[in-house]
Amino acid sequence: MYATAPRLLVSELAKTLVGRIDTIAAEMAELTYENVALYRTLVIGPDDLRASMRHNFLNSLGHLADPHSSSLDLSGPAATGRKRALQNVPLPEILHAYRLGARYLWEQLLHEARELGGDAPEALLETAAHVWEISDAQSTAVTDAYRESLAERMIEIDRRRSALVGELIDGPSSNGDTVWEIARMLDFPFQGAFLVVTAEGITTSDPTLPGLDSRLRALDVGSAWRAQPGSETGVLSCSPQQPLERILDAVRSAATGRVGISPLYDRLDQTDRALRYAQVALESLAPGVAAVRQLDDTPLTELVINNLQTTQRAVNRILGSVLSLPEDDRTTLLATARAWLEARGSAAAAGRALYCHQNTVRYRMNRLEEFLRGPLDDPKIVAELSMALDAVGTFPTLLEHRHVPHRP
Repeated sequence: MYATAPRLLVSELAKTLVGRIDTIAAEMAELTYENVALYRTLVIGPDDLRASMRHNFLNSLGHLADPHSSSLDLSGPAATGRKRALQNVPLPEILHAYRLGARYLWEQLLHEARELGGDAPEALLETAAHVWEISDAQSTAVTDAYRESLAERMIEIDRRRSALVGELIDGPSSNGDTVWEIARMLDFPFQGAFLVVTAEGITTSDPTLPGLDSRLRALDVGSAWRAQPGSETGVLSCSPQQPLERILDAVRSAATGRVGISPLYDRLDQTDRALRYAQVALESLAPGVAAVRQLDDTPLTELVINNLQTTQRAVNRILGSVLSLPEDDRTTLLATARAWLEARGSAAAAGRALYCHQNTVRYRMNRLEEFLRGPLDDPKIVAELSMALDAVGTFPTLLEHRHVPHRP
């Protein structure tokens, strides 16, 4: 760079300040502690802060002291940005400290220019833009390094939390963490109120539940997730102050595809069982829809989940040929049967619930009886019918298999 007369004069001012760099760094550290309250309460000790100030001021002054210099060494601000990110110092506080430093440097240069006299003050004013360009470059460098370090740290945290969720779901490995340790690292209680959420994305690249984390934080619900191509599985640690329905509403508002939710469970070592409920709830939804379903933790639900094929065979045996009827006909008979059972066998009450005449209910039930394994005045047949209706109500996919078994 061509050295102008003002740059030559400013070079002399900078050289003078380099000679007392230790004093300048110490004064600037003290000024920072006085004006940035957060620095006094964080882990930044006096030696650390003075060293950082010394490095940054020395780079700035070294650049100004060489009138032919065209490049600025930004390794100091970059190192500071990375270090402060690891120390959890908020970026606005760091930039506040850098602004204080830039003002202090200018004041020191101005003091030396006045001491030197002559053309020095005017020369400093003519190069003021260059001095402040140094400050801007350093602020940009510290910001970029801080954000890069923070992003790397967040990725590491996400990977670690994802691995911990994997251990909850798959069970801790022989050399892995215990569930108690996993709870501590996730900042979850071991005993509490938990949900497993498994979500399917419309595409493999799009987020499955965009915006859910912020909604959960607003409800004081902790979460940890394991992401896989096209799906995500999360464990939610629910606040006892929040009604379950509000948490479910938050999930519904974020759903872009099928979402299954487990019943509430109270110990983290039950997560693998809860995941199975969530997976079955998702699989019971029609493909290609944005919908959320939560299964209840009932004996029948557990029975079906543990042995879906056996349940399928039982449903086929109980409902028989009704499964092969046209969909509208089948749906009408099964809906009538549910209403009749809920009405404790009263055709009149079932008719009121279905908005039809009681004789219509009797006709449909007589017709349904033809497909059953016995008459509806047999308590065993009624019990079988109730179980089959509960099963297909909980798992509509059982209706997709319409094999008609041979009657014994």
